[in-house]
Formats: sequence, structure tokens, C-alpha cells
Amino acid sequence: EPSNRTAVSEFVLKGFSGYPALERLLFPLCSVMYLVTLLGNTAIVAVSMLDARLHTPMYFFLGNLSILDICYTSTFVPLMLVHLLSSRKTISFTGCAVQMCLSLSTGSTECLLLAVMAYDRYLAICQPLRYPVLMSHRLCLMLAGASWVLCLFKSVAETVIAMRLPFCGHHVIRHFTCEILAVLKLTCGDTSVSDAFLLVGAILLLPIPLTLICLSYMLILATILRVPSATGRSKAFSTCSAHLAVVLLFYSTIIFMYMKPKSKEARISDQVFTVLYAVVTPMLNPIIYSLRNKEVKEAARKAWGSRWACR
Repeated sequence: EPSNRTAVSEFVLKGFSGYPALERLLFPLCSVMYLVTLLGNTAIVAVSMLDARLHTPMYFFLGNLSILDICYTSTFVPLMLVHLLSSRKTISFTGCAVQMCLSLSTGSTECLLLAVMAYDRYLAICQPLRYPVLMSHRLCLMLAGASWVLCLFKSVAETVIAMRLPFCGHHVIRHFTCEILAVLKLTCGDTSVSDAFLLVGAILLLPIPLTLICLSYMLILATILRVPSATGRSKAFSTCSAHLAVVLLFYSTIIFMYMKPKSKEARISDQVFTVLYAVVTPMLNPIIYSLRNKEVKEAARKAWGSRWACR
């Protein structure tokens, strides 16, 4: 009703406030995971830039993925950690909109980037002789740039549409971040346009890229099985298994969040799954790639050895 519509200056992020014991457990866990995310992904970016042997499309996209993970977690984890220790869990209207837009943009870009990385591995393994020509430096820049720019525009549109809706009654977001689905549950206007944008975005960024990823790895698997060298098969399996591990971790949780039937009831499971794909996965990415990739480990050892030699 018009009389119930109020100007919103700030929101309250309820988060896990109904579970004090869980808050005390999450603070040290999320602090450690965030620190590992920052250090691990920063190390991958640094190693990829410092070692000339890693100036290849694969590590260019891996560097982009690491930057994405740093940006994604930094949009909400620092504030989340503050709120876990504070009784006042508020965020301004503008801050909520910015957080929502950046989270949507970086998360969406990661969906496309994982598909691009799968396509890159397909060309490298299935078309090795033509790979340097097919995956040129210009094409790498175009694919990465298009992923960042398109997802940014999509996220800005989704955020503007959502935040222009009227908010009625309480302004308590039953989440630890300004997640768009949680914010839309506070509106009392017609959310059909926002729902349509989210549905189209979810279809374009979840099932379609995941299908392309699965198709790429099916072709890769068929090619690997025909490789006569056991060493070549082992190296290809090692690289692809790391990529598949990241894909399964990321997509399984995010599809649960955005492709399930919507309900007005907020559930603790939504927040738990958000922690999995938004905090745990970015932490595991550098661990998976560094532990399963000999080139990254050798480059890291070389960089570390050079540093000590200089000292």
C-alpha cells in the first residue's frame, strides 16, 4: 500500500544472528578462508606474471579467475566478518546496491570464464597444432574482456531494477550479504520484471555454459584416450581434473541457489550454500591449481628461490 511505503536509508543484515554458536564458529573459519583466498590467488597472479613460461592463454585465464575470486570475496566477506562480531549489522542503501552489483558481476563473470577456460583446454588438447593460431593473444583479450563487460552491464541492470522497487514494512535482509534474491523478498511491488531478468540471466550463465563445459570435456576425454603416451595422458588428465573440480564445486552450489523454485521464506540453507560457492570455492581454486599443476609449483619455487638469492 502507498501508505506503507517508506524511504529506505539502510538495511539490517540478519545473517546468522539467530545462531550465536554458529557465528562464533564462522568468524575464525571465514577469516582463515578469506586470508587463504587473498594469499593464494595473489600468488597465482604474481607467478603467472613473473614467469615467462606461464605467459600462455591457460595461465592468462587462470590469472583472470584469481582476480575475480579476490574481487568477489572482497565485496562482502570483510563486512560479514565485522557483523559476526557486532550487534549492529547494518548497511546503507547505497552500500547494499554497490555490494549487490559487484557480487552479481564478479559471480556472473566467473560462470563465463570457466566456460572459456574449458574451450581453451579443448583447443589445446584436441587441436594442438592449430592452438597457437586459434587461441591468439587478441582472442584471449576479447574473450576475457567480453566476459567482464557483458556481466557488468547485466548486473547493473538487475541491480537498478531491483533497488527501484518499493520496500514496505521491515528492512531486515535475512542473509549476511545483499544477495538479490534476499532483497527482493522485502519488496511489496511487482517483481515480475526483476524475476524475468534473473531467470534469463540464470539460464544464460548456468545451464548453457555448463553444457558447453561438459561437451568440451567429453571431447577432451575422447582425445586423451587416444594418446599413445602414458605421460601425455597423465598430464592432460591432471590439468583437466583440476578444472573439473572447480566447475563442480562452483556450479553445483550456485545452481541450487538460482535455479530452485523461489519461496518467500528465508532458509538457513541459502546462507550455507552461499558460503560454499562464495567463500569456500574461491579459497580452493588456488589450492587445486597449485597442487595439481607442476608448472605453477615450479614457477613458484623459482620465484621464491630468486627472492632469497636477491636477499
